[in-house]
Amino acid sequence: MGETPLRIMGLSGSYGKSSKNGMLVDLALKKASELGADVMFWDLTEQPLPLVGAEGCWSDPITKKFQEEASNCDGFLVSSPEYHGTMSGVMKNTFDWVYEKHVGGKVFGLMATLGGMENSNTLNHMRIMVRWLHGIAVTQQLAIGHVKEAFDEDGNLVNEDSNQRLQTLVESVLDTARIYRNSQ
Repeated sequence: MGETPLRIMGLSGSYGKSSKNGMLVDLALKKASELGADVMFWDLTEQPLPLVGAEGCWSDPITKKFQEEASNCDGFLVSSPEYHGTMSGVMKNTFDWVYEKHVGGKVFGLMATLGGMENSNTLNHMRIMVRWLHGIAVTQQLAIGHVKEAFDEDGNLVNEDSNQRLQTLVESVLDTARIYRNSQ
C-alpha cells in the first residue's frame, strides 16, 4: 500500500482563481498535484472569511471550516500581491484566522506578485508571519514582477526561469512536508 498523499492548501491574497495571485496559486497546486499531492484551493470568492473582530466572526461557520481544513493540511502554497510594501489586507486577514494549533509545524511555500520590479518585501513579511505561527517557510520563494504580463492565455508563466523556480518551490514544499510528516 502506498503512502497517503500530502494534503496541500492554496491561499491567495486576492479574491478568486482568476486574479493573478489566484492564477499563480492554482498553477503551483497543479504542479503539486502532478507530483502526487492532494490539493485544494481556498477560494475567498466562494467562502469569504469575515474580518477579524467583526460581529459574530468568532462563531462563523466558514471560519470554523477554514480552520479545520488548515489543520488537516501538511503544507500550504501561498501568494499575495504587494500593496504599499507588504502583503495585501486579504492575505493578512486570511492568516489572522489560523493559529499555531492549526498550522504550527506545517510547511509553507511563499510567493508574491508585483505590478513593477520584483523585490522581497512581501515575502519577508509573510516569512515573519509564518514564523510567528510556528510554521516552516521553505527557503525557496518566488516573486513575480510585472505580473500583468507574467501569464499566457492558458494561465502558464511566460518566463521559463520563473516557471522553473515555481517548480523548485513546489518540490521543496512537498519534500519538506513529507519529512515533517514522517518524523511524527
